[in-house]
Amino acid sequence: MEMTIGSLELNRTNPAHLGTKPLGITDGFAGKVARDESRDGKESFESYLLEAVEKLNGQQTDVDKLEERLITDPDSVDIHDVTIAMAKAQMSLTLAQTVVDRVITGWTNLSQTR
Repeated sequence: MEMTIGSLELNRTNPAHLGTKPLGITDGFAGKVARDESRDGKESFESYLLEAVEKLNGQQTDVDKLEERLITDPDSVDIHDVTIAMAKAQMSLTLAQTVVDRVITGWTNLSQTR
């Protein structure tokens, strides 16, 4: 089974690894995550990954909103809350970058050993 995303071509030998919505990243206008469930009722890896990315994006937008409120109405926001939110968002982004780098490194190592 082959699937093409842009210029990336994926070869899947097991149809269970494909999921029910391989190309659907989000459903709905509000950006809700498409939650796929496997046969035994557990969430698929795709939905777990998309949920994590959505949370990461939510943290980034929350920081943007806090910064905007800090600029427009400084008395309504505590500077410590903004600093803590920025640190959390930065840590989440760094963790996501590390995970992506390790996945790419692992995939490269697997593909080289074939």
